[in-house]
Amino acid sequence: MPKLKTHSGTKDRVKVSKNGVVRARKSHASHFLQKKTGSRKRLMSGLLTMNKANSDKIKKNLGV
Repeated sequence: MPKLKTHSGTKDRVKVSKNGVVRARKSHASHFLQKKTGSRKRLMSGLLTMNKANSDKIKKNLGV
């Protein structure tokens, strides 16, 4: 059976911590920022922790 290739798009967008927690950037935070309120932009900053169902799929894509 050949080795599985890592999914390049997932590799660029997601990080897996040492404990196996999958973290990613929140959506809608990259453009059209002028019409968004400051509190809304602050909520979009930082990283999002993926839930169990999504993190299992992401780890499979990454080969972890």
